[in-house]
Amino acid sequence: MMYYVIIGIVAFAVGALLSYSLWSKILRTKYQKAIKEAEAEAEVIKKERMLQAKEKFLQMKAEHEKNVNERNSRIVQAENKIKQRESVLSQKMEELQRKHKEAETIRDSLKTQMELVDRRNDELEKAHRAQVEKLEQMSGMSAEEAKNQLVESLKAEAKTSAMSYINEIVDEAKMTANKEAKKIVIKTIQRVASETAIENSVTVFNIDSDEIKGRIIGREGRNIRALEAATGIEIVVDDTPEAIILSGFDPVRREVARLALHQLVTDGRIHPARIEEVVQKVQRQVEEEIVEVGKRTAIDLGIHGLHPELIRLVGKMKYRSSYGQNLLQHSREVANMCAIMATELGLNAKAAKRAGLLHDIGKVPDDEPELPHAILGMKLAEKFKEKPEICNAIGAHHEEIEMTSLIAPIVQVCDAISGARPGAHREVVESYIKRLKDMENMALSYPGVQKTYAIQAGRELRVIVGSDKVSDEAANQLSFDIAKKIQDEMTYPGQVKITVIRETRAISYAK
Repeated sequence: MMYYVIIGIVAFAVGALLSYSLWSKILRTKYQKAIKEAEAEAEVIKKERMLQAKEKFLQMKAEHEKNVNERNSRIVQAENKIKQRESVLSQKMEELQRKHKEAETIRDSLKTQMELVDRRNDELEKAHRAQVEKLEQMSGMSAEEAKNQLVESLKAEAKTSAMSYINEIVDEAKMTANKEAKKIVIKTIQRVASETAIENSVTVFNIDSDEIKGRIIGREGRNIRALEAATGIEIVVDDTPEAIILSGFDPVRREVARLALHQLVTDGRIHPARIEEVVQKVQRQVEEEIVEVGKRTAIDLGIHGLHPELIRLVGKMKYRSSYGQNLLQHSREVANMCAIMATELGLNAKAAKRAGLLHDIGKVPDDEPELPHAILGMKLAEKFKEKPEICNAIGAHHEEIEMTSLIAPIVQVCDAISGARPGAHREVVESYIKRLKDMENMALSYPGVQKTYAIQAGRELRVIVGSDKVSDEAANQLSFDIAKKIQDEMTYPGQVKITVIRETRAISYAK
């Protein structure tokens, strides 16, 4: 048994040795093969990289040659341009030299001719003096004395004839002009009839019973404050039975407040949110009514082709006054008189009527810049493509510009006739309205101010500011600044109360 064990161990050892040698030989063969494959692959990569490097080098070389060629071509072009300019300059130099030589030749020729002319002038002067001496000897009077005597005699004769002729023309023109002018003006006035209209700054709103006053005022006055803030009109609720006073200088605001109150009282729902909603709706209705009034006025007068914005301005005249005279009525009156006067003079009656209707549109624009109303009206007419003669008649009816058409003096005369009627003008109202507008615009120029309303005949100015832009401390300072500016820059009777209103609202929607 030991013998077999030993033989088994020896056989196992020999087998293990043979297996090791065989595996070593196999592994060595695979390793050498892998090395050869790696070397071959490295050689291929090396060749590819070299080819890529060569291609990139050739590409860069081609780009470089291209850039060099482009630069060389630009240099050649620049050299060609320089050569062309040099050739042009050389040609101009040659031409200048040639002209210089010609000028010298002409100058020499002129010099010779001037000398010849001077010699002839001297000869003529000597001959003239000789003739004058002979005449003086023959007449016994010097040449200067004879000239003065002749001039005086001609002057006296011409003056006498001219004065006689002028007097005849002036007398004839006066007789004819006075007669014709009186005839035209009388015919125009006879054919126009108009009622005198004087606008007030107060509107009375009638109510059925005094119980409605309490509902309009609301709890702690919140309804009336909301209505005043939305319309800019002071609501005066006093002891006057069955009546509420709407006070404000702007007729449009008063009309909006009146219509809004009428709808609120009729509907019965009176609270701040409803008030704002109704006021916005009424403002739209008034704007539509303004356009409708403008269209109806143009149709009544037979004026066609007006720009929609001019129609709106004409309709807005209904709510404006000029020195207490209703502006729309005044403009209609002037338009009719212009047409009549133009017909009498044989001019274009339609153009005259158009100019007469539009002559005061500079008084009703929304922004109202610091320009005379005639100039502003002319600019508006030019903006909306009116004819030059119409624009000139509008701008010249107060002689701010020169009149260039025959319609312009007709508009000026008819405007004066319409405004000269007894009771037509009331300057106090116009200056009062202008003062209140200036006061509102002055306060509106401050940052953070949203609305401004002058109420109580200008004794109080209410300023509504944005709560997100003006704090409580800034509101106090703002009221002080506005009061100081009004005190320094404006003229007004009594005192003006400045009230700055800062309100915070929180709005949410349940959906």
